[in-house]
Amino acid sequence: MKRDSQAAIAMQHVSRHYMCGASRFDALSDISIEIEAGECVAVLGKSGSGKTTLINLLTGIDSPSSGTIQVGGLPIHSMSQKQLTAWRGRQVGIVFQFFHLLPTLTIVENVMLPMDFCGTFKTSRRPRALELLRRLGIAEQADKLPADLSGGQQQRAAIARALANDPPILVADEPTGNLDSATADHVMSLLAALAGEGKTVIIVTHERELTGFFTRSITLSDGHVVSNVPQQRAAQ
Repeated sequence: MKRDSQAAIAMQHVSRHYMCGASRFDALSDISIEIEAGECVAVLGKSGSGKTTLINLLTGIDSPSSGTIQVGGLPIHSMSQKQLTAWRGRQVGIVFQFFHLLPTLTIVENVMLPMDFCGTFKTSRRPRALELLRRLGIAEQADKLPADLSGGQQQRAAIARALANDPPILVADEPTGNLDSATADHVMSLLAALAGEGKTVIIVTHERELTGFFTRSITLSDGHVVSNVPQQRAAQ
């Protein structure tokens, strides 16, 4: 398996709390985890366990109240917002549960957006977007609007968009939450295959029946890591 040291993640004694008036809410408490490059990791836990906070910290959307976060050796916990925006645009692809495709743009235009924002692939944006859509099995949908696609096709388009700048890290927040079981298995197979090619894939899910796709499962409860278990991924 190809490994990319840029995608190694280390969180050391990370906490995140929020003030609600005079009260303090501890979303995460003293989290220390490491994720190797090329792993396909599940982040499990009930609603309110801290899953979204963890992902927001790993992607630089939020900053820790204390502790350090290193991604590819870079201390993202101490970066400015401008630095984080530039870093995230090239190093992290994010797949949202509700797709977040822009409704007035075609599918291929949606996939091209990250390249437009970051100034990458300047002479080959459309060919690259079409190739990603072809790989994900929806090239024939390229010039349609998102509303014309099924949920599974929209999710694959969202994955293609997340891959547009060829980031070493792919994060997906409940990517199968709105899909039927057959489509969910197909999407998970695609994500696991990307990890097999060397990308670090981190997936937030509450669906434990999908854990056969992962090399590691991290379970959160009330802001604490209660389980961090390497596992043998089932053959796909």
